[in-house]
Amino acid sequence: MKLRFTKMHGISNDYIYISTFDQMVNAPEKLAVTLSDRRTGIGGDGIILVCPSEIADAKMRIFNADGSEAMMCGNGIRCVGKFVYDKGLVPPEKTTVTIDTLSGVKTLVLTVRDGKAQSARVDMGAAVLEPQQIPVRFFGDRMVDTPLEVEGRTWNVTAVGMGNPHCVTFVDDVDGLNLEKIGPSFENHPAFPNRVNTEFVRVIDDHTLQMRVWERGSGETWACGTGACATAVAACENGYCDKGVDITVHLRGGDLVINYTDDTVIMTGPATTVFEGEVEI
Repeated sequence: MKLRFTKMHGISNDYIYISTFDQMVNAPEKLAVTLSDRRTGIGGDGIILVCPSEIADAKMRIFNADGSEAMMCGNGIRCVGKFVYDKGLVPPEKTTVTIDTLSGVKTLVLTVRDGKAQSARVDMGAAVLEPQQIPVRFFGDRMVDTPLEVEGRTWNVTAVGMGNPHCVTFVDDVDGLNLEKIGPSFENHPAFPNRVNTEFVRVIDDHTLQMRVWERGSGETWACGTGACATAVAACENGYCDKGVDITVHLRGGDLVINYTDDTVIMTGPATTVFEGEVEI
């Protein structure tokens, strides 16, 4: 059996995109593990299925490199927007598209040049700060700047839900951190019943942040869209940045611009096609 795929990335957060509009995909959990391997597979942070939807222009299903299914991916959804536009799954005049996710329907406004989508502005929905909804085991209204013991050290963390759970901690030096050592301890900390994505953030100024991320199910990735959103939210909640102002988040793979308000979080960033191919399953 052969599957057609498109390799895409959003500021180096790379996935293998497979359409189910015209082909069948069986056992996507196992397929994600096989195809994501960077030595014996195609290589990527996971696979994303682009599927028909009864309530949106398309539906996305995200499977991490370890086979676990994710609820949402900010960089991935921009690429899905580009995928459906570039592949003609929506009319060429339709530059506002809707994508169905496990975290609800998201609206994307595409920037198109020479008939191809180049970037997307995504309404990510309202940030979740209530611990039970994130979820996080914490008895209080919000887990903001709260001490958490990890690897024998006390970290002050802020928990944010952006369709998936995030733990944001502000540090003086993100480059010197050994994420391979501390990342799994955050991801599997008992405070987070569904595991957690962890963002390590340095504040540059009141509208600029530097971030590294350890994603549950994938390890350190060069970018995380929902993580950048959670980082901007946490920065505002901790008084480092202001709501309603564009915040540039520097990630290892590139930059995202985030705007956090009481009503929603808006993310803007590029989407890139790397290559297309066919793989024997």
